[in-house]
Amino acid sequence: MKLIALCMVTLAIVAGPTPASASADTVLSLEDKRRLAAFDRTRATAIVEARRNGDPRAVDALDAILAGTPQRVLGESLSGDYRCRLAKLDGILPVIVYSWFRCTIEEDGPGYRLTKVSGSQRTTLRFIDEGETRLIAYGAGYYQDEQPKRYGEDPDRNQVGYLVKPEGGRYRIEFPLPTLESRFDILELERR
Repeated sequence: MKLIALCMVTLAIVAGPTPASASADTVLSLEDKRRLAAFDRTRATAIVEARRNGDPRAVDALDAILAGTPQRVLGESLSGDYRCRLAKLDGILPVIVYSWFRCTIEEDGPGYRLTKVSGSQRTTLRFIDEGETRLIAYGAGYYQDEQPKRYGEDPDRNQVGYLVKPEGGRYRIEFPLPTLESRFDILELERR
């Protein structure tokens, strides 16, 4: 029996964290499940609006962020330092793409934790398996002068979306119906 337990611990250490130790059904609020259910429609509408009415330079930056076909992400090691930038669509402006900030993804128990560690608006996210090419990202936003918020602590700060890997060392997290300033947000991540 001790040998079996030792083998299981060794296997867990060798395998490293997996994105999903939880399920969306048990972790996400009803409102966030609704946001994800509206993902495709919200994304399409926000992108059309951004391209139709956005500043040409911002639209070019958005198109660069959106470039690439989602690749397999399940089983990938996400750990590392990243530069990250946020695009907000269909809000105060049709599209705004912010400058680069710093994000990290670290092993966190059975999965990974992303933290945006610079800029005035920050976030902490965790991940749940959603299939071969995307993960559900969920967490909470907070401001630099606040302690990080936990998911569910303040529903107005909850964030939910999908992480995809379009190509080589780059990821996007796409957030439908965020609570502040826009109808659709995209956090682009590039390994440093």
